Amino acid sequence: MTTATTGRTTAQGAVGTAHTRVEGRDKVTGAARYAGEIPFADLAHGWLVLSTAARGRVRVIETEPVLAMPGVLAVLHHGNAPRVDTDYIGLLGIPPDPTAAVFQQDRVHHVGWPVALVVAETPEQAREAAEALVVAYDEEPHDTELTTGHPGAHPAGGVMPGETGKGDLAAGLTASAVVVDEEYTTPEEHHSMMEPHAATARWDGGRLEVVDSNQGTTWIQTELASMFSLDASAVRVRSEHIGGGFGSKGLRAHQVAAVMAATELQRPVRVVMTRRQMFSLAGYRSPTVQRVRLGADADGRLRALEHRSLNQTSTVYEFVEPSAGVARVMYDADAHHTANEVTPLDVPSPTFMRAPGEAPGSFAIESALDELAERCGVDPIELRLRNEPEVGPVSGLPFSSRNLEACFREGARRFGWAERDPRPGVRRDGRWLLGTGTAAASFHSGAGPSTALLTAEADGSFTVRIAAADIGTGARTALTLVAADALEVAPERVRVRIGDSDFGPAMIAGGSMGTRSWAWAITAAAAELRERLALGADIPADGITVRSDTTEALGRLAQKERHSFGAQFAEVAVDTATGEVRVRRMLGIFAAGRIVNPLTARNQLVGGMVWGISMALHEEAVRDRASGALYAPDLAGYHVATNADVGDIQADWVDDPDPDDPVGIKGVGEIGIVGAAAAVANAVRHATGVRHRNLPIRPDRVLAAGVPTTAGGGTDA
Repeated sequence: MTTATTGRTTAQGAVGTAHTRVEGRDKVTGAARYAGEIPFADLAHGWLVLSTAARGRVRVIETEPVLAMPGVLAVLHHGNAPRVDTDYIGLLGIPPDPTAAVFQQDRVHHVGWPVALVVAETPEQAREAAEALVVAYDEEPHDTELTTGHPGAHPAGGVMPGETGKGDLAAGLTASAVVVDEEYTTPEEHHSMMEPHAATARWDGGRLEVVDSNQGTTWIQTELASMFSLDASAVRVRSEHIGGGFGSKGLRAHQVAAVMAATELQRPVRVVMTRRQMFSLAGYRSPTVQRVRLGADADGRLRALEHRSLNQTSTVYEFVEPSAGVARVMYDADAHHTANEVTPLDVPSPTFMRAPGEAPGSFAIESALDELAERCGVDPIELRLRNEPEVGPVSGLPFSSRNLEACFREGARRFGWAERDPRPGVRRDGRWLLGTGTAAASFHSGAGPSTALLTAEADGSFTVRIAAADIGTGARTALTLVAADALEVAPERVRVRIGDSDFGPAMIAGGSMGTRSWAWAITAAAAELRERLALGADIPADGITVRSDTTEALGRLAQKERHSFGAQFAEVAVDTATGEVRVRRMLGIFAAGRIVNPLTARNQLVGGMVWGISMALHEEAVRDRASGALYAPDLAGYHVATNADVGDIQADWVDDPDPDDPVGIKGVGEIGIVGAAAAVANAVRHATGVRHRNLPIRPDRVLAAGVPTTAGGGTDA
């Protein structure tokens, strides 16, 4: 055992030391099977048929020719599918998206709306029949374009209040020596995880079993039980290995369709989305239009701040991309106003996507802070530190810890910020213009009630059972280390089983809350088990098992602002001939609680930063206004950063344990992407003198904006 420093005590333990994944060998040898690979006897296959109309009604579905095709077993649609209930509030406190409640109506609400499921003996037969199915529509005019001033725009709450405000904004701006008033936009973006959405449903002894790829088996269990009017105990959901989720793997059309088909046919049915179908049915990050107004004294101290964000949602489900929420945490002013607004359009429903709200919101507010620093003639880091709040700017609550300054100081030292010439467009490397930029980052640190089962086995080992989800983050390994320390044994004596709703309710893998929530439950169970073992209890053949539930403990937590923080740094090179932007190096320094496993945590942070590069320079889903459909909804047409786009990226952290968490955890899953795109955009401004307020910063946009030939010149794009 090595020594790990928590910030409060020093203890011998596994937490804080680097460990390779406990399931790593299974994954690289193929022994780990994903949802679409697990065999079932008598398995049938379903293939979704999606609408080609953007709005209207299904006039006719010509099922007879398809039912006569080889291997076809059934065609489910609005005329024959089982009825389901959507009048409930789900596990996360939000109602279900009606898109998931498939085949309940003849209305079509967007291109890609599910209109039928063809079920056949083989996936090839199902696909051929689905592609042959003729569906006719009565089409209606549609609207898919997000614009400012749209008559349907309105404030909306979602996971936070829609609007907040204090002080006189107009007076604050008028009294300010320097004012920034700009609009920033981000495009539609998609999760594009490696593993597609897949689910198999079967009835086993009167009980529904679903094998799925999801971010929380408890989540899917409760949603399916509510939708099909079942007791939760009559539904079992398993999801052992997940090849990425990023917020999209909740309740979707494929799970509901699979359950319907399995019910109708009384045999197992598997439904797997194609990559193109995922662009319509798996959710996405909404485009945003954000207006930021900052008013400051000549030294950059804020008097007034306004951050307003507009995103699109579907006409059947209101989803808010809470981009203005980041300003409610990061910066204060006497006049402080924020608002999140939505516009219903004839488009698929957006959903949570890595760092929802904070990722696009940080691009706007951190770009605006950079503009303010320029106009005040203040170093961008110094300006941010001058505006550090002592309490939550909106809530007034104390911070559990806020080590943003330490992140900036350490990052500036390691990045070489002190040698930076603040003048834009003066550094060159041949035909390349060079520039550096920075941005701050934050993401909420929370925990959800969870249960855990912990068994002391007769052979001296320990088994943890918890309905956690490892979506590629290394959760199994982190929980193994946490359990080992809580039990005061070596990690080799601990076996962690996850991804089964039969283990009891647990928090989902999302919002950077998974590891913190599950570790809390495991720690509580370990404390009770150690007490029982200390009394000298004999361990029977089936072991001694205890169960924990953190609901009461979390309810007793004092109200505080709990967040991870970070400082992002980027150096870019801009080709003056082609407009190409290359990120040569990035550095992120984070204050993200106690780091359980440095190996996988660093991977998470670097992965988020790479996604920030992708967000800044590449990702953009574009809709055809005439058809309402996406252009090229696949990984050939939707560009993401690849190895060739990624230079030297380093991520590290400062000591920052949460004093109110039993392990000191905050969370690292989301924070890596926050501020990363802004740091790149600010570096492009420094390199070229041109401010880009619309993502992505494509070569054509760089060329169209022009590159000043004199040092210190500047324009806006």
